[in-house]
Amino acid sequence: MYKRVRLRDTVEVPPRHLAEVSPDLVRKLLQDKLEGRMDEKAGSVVSVIDVHDIGQGAVLPNKPGVYYEAEFDALTFDPEMQEVVDGEVVEVVNFGAFVGIGPVDGLLHVSQISDEYLAYDEENQQLASRESNEVLSVGDAVRARIVTKSIDERNPRDSKIGLTAKQIGLGKHGWLETEREQRAASAEAGDS
Repeated sequence: MYKRVRLRDTVEVPPRHLAEVSPDLVRKLLQDKLEGRMDEKAGSVVSVIDVHDIGQGAVLPNKPGVYYEAEFDALTFDPEMQEVVDGEVVEVVNFGAFVGIGPVDGLLHVSQISDEYLAYDEENQQLASRESNEVLSVGDAVRARIVTKSIDERNPRDSKIGLTAKQIGLGKHGWLETEREQRAASAEAGDS
């Protein structure tokens, strides 16, 4: 999901900074230009980490700055299909829950949360089961698997990630802990 990659890009240094061209300045300018943007090969750029090489710089007609080609390392976010992710529920709606999984949110559709019927409680912003009294609310930690992805390269925040939590080992962390405790108790009872 997160990768450190080596990239090359051109950055414009404004005239007021030409006397102080340094890796730190170029890194800050690259961060302003690239963070939050999508690179089709590397994914969404989360942060520019290190600048390794700064070219000679070029002046373009009718442009005030100097353009430098730089080679740098960046931290990128590129979710993979079938990848298991941990996230936090950031919003609950009548059709499911949005889970923050890095710089984007994934949708955990109500049909992909549990085999039980989950009713939407708008007042408390939660999905609740009438059978087991399990509740999924904003702020809950969730483990899910990526089952669909549609990345919007122009605006990564508009990307759509589909999640499921119906397999064993997936779901709200509290539910998973309860399952582990129940399995341990039944194993202990079987040993007696």
